[in-house]
Amino acid sequence: MAEDYTRYLDPDTLNKLSGLELKARLIVEGFISGLHRSPYQGFSVEFAQHREYVPGDDIRHMDWKVFGRSDRYYIKQYEEETNLVAYILLDMSQSMSYGNGPVSKFEYATYVAASLMRLVLTQQDAVGLALFDDQVRKFFRASSSPNHLGVLLSEIMQTSPVEKTNMERIFHDVADRISSRGVIIVISDFFDDPDRVLTGLSHFRHKQHDVICMQILDPYEVSFPFQRMTMFEGMEEYEDLLVNPKALRSGYLQEMNGFLRDLKAGCLRQRTDYVRIQTDELLDVALSTYLASRAGAQRAR
Repeated sequence: MAEDYTRYLDPDTLNKLSGLELKARLIVEGFISGLHRSPYQGFSVEFAQHREYVPGDDIRHMDWKVFGRSDRYYIKQYEEETNLVAYILLDMSQSMSYGNGPVSKFEYATYVAASLMRLVLTQQDAVGLALFDDQVRKFFRASSSPNHLGVLLSEIMQTSPVEKTNMERIFHDVADRISSRGVIIVISDFFDDPDRVLTGLSHFRHKQHDVICMQILDPYEVSFPFQRMTMFEGMEEYEDLLVNPKALRSGYLQEMNGFLRDLKAGCLRQRTDYVRIQTDELLDVALSTYLASRAGAQRAR
């Protein structure tokens, strides 16, 4: 009998498990792998190509003739290997460190990123990674090698949120680095000016990428349930504030709801997928619900 993975997929339980790769395996093998290619169907590359070697690539695909001419390492990519190229853009800015419960937004976002990377590689497709705050801190080109997952997860586990963010600049930078069209998955709280965020996202759409925005929020950020005098810690260069939350609640919720509405509407105008996930949601439910809806939309086209 197959193991019941549901007991592992509560955010609190996931946080207690050691190893991001283990968490990704439990989520993918337990619930998402059955979707296989359907969430991304419609993307294909009709020609083989070369790309630069990245750590973890299978050296059996190394083109030694190209190395002999250029003294640089290139991997041969074949049609079946390049059916999908996905890039995960993971926000590591300071606002992502917030969390009122067992996991912060950043920790939850790493579970999402790890699960999607494992899913793509399970499909024998290629995945790359960009870690960013106010600049791109790490960038790994897409590879379909199974060993690539370990490289990417190792980098994520060494990361902690520190700086503020500048999404417009980040998105322009990453868009210029990616040559072949594919799927761009941004995992962030998107706490930046919505107009600048959308301007940056439009660069990906201009280059004909399929774009998915996964907004990770803490439930307290959405509902603002605070009652007593509270010290709010300033992040990304804002000062700490001691305030009466009851006096702020109405104005805060109006601003937050307006921000969420503008971001979602802007994504829809650009034909960019938008999904909002809260850190108290079961991760398998959040991901499988979205991927199933995406698969249905693909089949309806």
